[in-house]
Amino acid sequence: MAARLPRRPPPIQELLERCGGLQETQPLLTLLASEAAADRYLHWDELRHRTPPQGLSHEQWWLAEKLSRRPTTLPLRACDGQAFWFSQPPVLLQGLHQIDRQAGASVVAPQAVTTRSTRARYLLSSLMEEAITSSQMEGAATTRDVAKAMIRSRRPPRDRSERMILNNFLTMQRIRELRTQPLTPQLVLELHRLVSEGTLDEPAEAGRLRLPGKEVVVDDAYGTVFHVPPPAEELPGRLEELCRFANGETPKVFIHPVVRAIALHFWLAYDHPFCDGNGRTARALFYWAMLHQGYGLFAFISISSVINRARGQYERSFLLSESDDNDLTYFLLAQVKVIQQAIASLDAYLERKATEVGTLQERLEGMEGLNHRQLALLRHALRHSGFRYSVLSHQNSHGVSHQTARSDLQKLAARGLLVAGKDGRREIFRVPEDLAQRLKS
Repeated sequence: MAARLPRRPPPIQELLERCGGLQETQPLLTLLASEAAADRYLHWDELRHRTPPQGLSHEQWWLAEKLSRRPTTLPLRACDGQAFWFSQPPVLLQGLHQIDRQAGASVVAPQAVTTRSTRARYLLSSLMEEAITSSQMEGAATTRDVAKAMIRSRRPPRDRSERMILNNFLTMQRIRELRTQPLTPQLVLELHRLVSEGTLDEPAEAGRLRLPGKEVVVDDAYGTVFHVPPPAEELPGRLEELCRFANGETPKVFIHPVVRAIALHFWLAYDHPFCDGNGRTARALFYWAMLHQGYGLFAFISISSVINRARGQYERSFLLSESDDNDLTYFLLAQVKVIQQAIASLDAYLERKATEVGTLQERLEGMEGLNHRQLALLRHALRHSGFRYSVLSHQNSHGVSHQTARSDLQKLAARGLLVAGKDGRREIFRVPEDLAQRLKS
């Protein structure tokens, strides 16, 4: 982890004694209500560096903040037995509302992801993006173009990094198949096996909980310990409880579906039940929960690409929650922000693609007989001079027969928009360096 350990808050009981007890503290709550900002939820590590309202001490301000927070208890328990909980400040409720408006179960999905001719292409692009960035977060060192070419052509992975990416891609596909099923310990183990098979130093650990004697810690290269997960003996029971929570059996109060999905992500990461691959499995469970609860647009959304751009904030949100009396609100707020940015990225991506299609169609005015698959290939080709397509890669990208894919490519080559050739016995079609000029002419 790149994050630093946050300063732990002073004990509430100690602050109450200093401030004269609850009766004397009540005016602080009234004062805070008039001063409260709807767009923040401060941890002590941040609050202590800010100017308190109306001359209060930092300790008084923090006490008032803590007493104003109304906890909803979760079935997840810390290693010391204390329950995790979350509050619902306005900034969290606002974020959840925006997610529901933009990607909820009742939201009409953009035409680009519902139209049969484009849905498969955008889904493939999203699955590849999530697979690559989620793997890069765990140390995979492969370029995006190489990784995408491997997936499109179904080439076997050459090294551990490529295997991690392919595993993640297959896992994301599997999650879409499992989205209607309840979560079980066996399913969690299956997902871990999918993300980790062929990437572990000890192959037998794929799809298996940590064994007694295989205790782990989350630390950095300098030996700073950030988190000590529960002992291995507790993991089977904790996994059962995680699945009950995931399926909505616990707690007996309403939990917003997005909160439940984010809490599931945190829970798996907190328990760290596997020797490796916990982060990838945790994010896989988040996707299962969102799809399971009807947020179908998340088949096209990549959260890892957003998280990877701000790894420090992601890691720090874990630490803030664990350091402040198990208050999960910090992690919830951080992940709601990630989700909002991921939705915005999808919107921008779809808008950009629509513009590119329009520009390409303008260039192709007067050229009859080009289908949507050929248009998609040409749009890709314009950005990848020299790229080589095979019949298999074109077939996999669009879900068509071998003969249809070969016919698409041969017709483009006949028009001079691709250059046909051979790679051994395999037929390949290369993008000419002057494709843009050929399209204009």
